[in-house]
Amino acid sequence: MAGSSAPLTHSASDARFETLVAEADAVSVDGWDFSWLDGRATEQRPSWGYARAMADRLARAGAALDIQTGGGEVLASAPVLPPLTVATESWPPNAARASALLRPRGAVVVADSDEPPLPFADHAFDLVVSRHPVTTWWDEIARVLAPGGTYFSQQVGRESVFELVEYFLGPLSAEQRGSRDPRRAREDAEAAGLEVTDLRAERLRMEFLDIGSVVYFLRKVIWMVPGFTVGAYLPQLRSLHRRIEEEGPFVAHSARFLIEARKPGQPPTALL
Repeated sequence: MAGSSAPLTHSASDARFETLVAEADAVSVDGWDFSWLDGRATEQRPSWGYARAMADRLARAGAALDIQTGGGEVLASAPVLPPLTVATESWPPNAARASALLRPRGAVVVADSDEPPLPFADHAFDLVVSRHPVTTWWDEIARVLAPGGTYFSQQVGRESVFELVEYFLGPLSAEQRGSRDPRRAREDAEAAGLEVTDLRAERLRMEFLDIGSVVYFLRKVIWMVPGFTVGAYLPQLRSLHRRIEEEGPFVAHSARFLIEARKPGQPPTALL
């Protein structure tokens, strides 16, 4: 009896693989909203609560800039925005999405290449924020901050989700493993003339509950496995699907760090 059920189980697993992958490969990955993964993947959240802490700082700012806003979802979550609020985004679909979301709130979205220089005057903002920037251009942040201004950012840390990345790419180099080190972020911030007032790092458990969640994640977070497509990695996806079905969720660990840095000097009277 057990022998006769094995082919059916295998066939059902293959059919489930095709369905999950097709669905995840077809859904839009615009913006920076991961709600499609609800019930399909889990990730612990950092203890510091970035969105809440960002909103508190925005409520007290006069002019704020959000760098690499994505679809604007995180910035839009703040109950109060400063009188002058600007966001930058390089990817046109995200820029359009962010503009539609933020314009009714009085915020302006600027299309930007994510390469220096930032398209703003010196000392233009008393608060600069950024969640998960691809690159942090510290000299530019220091330039656009007003004296006494603050940079507040949650960033991806060392070896984030490398369990999944190495499943597809194989062992990574020591240089790749050492990138995005929060200690280096401190050094770079200080080299740009900023004073680091807070620096915290955490590793957080992630679980991918089905192969569809893996496909969606790698399509959306494009720097994890550069050039990822279902077709290019079909054998690895099939193997991982079987592993999840037999052993349970695929476990990885994201790395996050929080950094806050202040530009020396006294803010203009209008910002006090």
